[in-house]
Amino acid sequence: MAPMNDSNGRDNFTSKFGVIAAAAGSAVGLGNIWRFPYVAGENGGGAFLLLYLFFILAIGVPVMLSELIIGRKAQLNIFGAFRKLAPGSYWPLVGMMGVGAAFMILSFYAVVAGWTLEYMLYAIGDRFSGQSPERIQSIFHELTDASWRPVVFMLIFMAISAFIVRSGVQKGIERYTKILMPLLLVIIIGLIVKSLSLKGHLPV
Repeated sequence: MAPMNDSNGRDNFTSKFGVIAAAAGSAVGLGNIWRFPYVAGENGGGAFLLLYLFFILAIGVPVMLSELIIGRKAQLNIFGAFRKLAPGSYWPLVGMMGVGAAFMILSFYAVVAGWTLEYMLYAIGDRFSGQSPERIQSIFHELTDASWRPVVFMLIFMAISAFIVRSGVQKGIERYTKILMPLLLVIIIGLIVKSLSLKGHLPV
């Protein structure tokens, strides 16, 4: 498909799948993959899941659709969008709060993503093979207690993220989300299959 540009000369997504992949990538965070199973298990299992889905439909989906509508209408960043659509109001402050919240989220996402990069190297080097759970736990503590390694891998993650964002919507965000989001789905399915094949798993 030919590149799409708006009236200001900025590039836009070239396909619906690109939009969906980018939206899903921003919505499916660490909390949904990393912490959600533990929280669900500790708070009622199926009952918690029903409430979770209810609030996703009642709050999450409307907020996400509102963001898409505002962005499509204003074609500006979150601060500029509110300033354009609601001039003279306090809504631009809400936009500033959104930017601040994004920075706070990034502050711990970057750290955990750095851990993930180092764990990828561990997995490639087969460091976990044959290790006891206690030893694997100690490997994690060695990583988090190190003075410089978490910082280095966090900076590597930030550099990769900056490169993708700097490349623009089509050549950066859309291109990589089209690859990474299906890959994430494959990894999750692989983890499910692997967990069900382990000794001692609970029958469904």
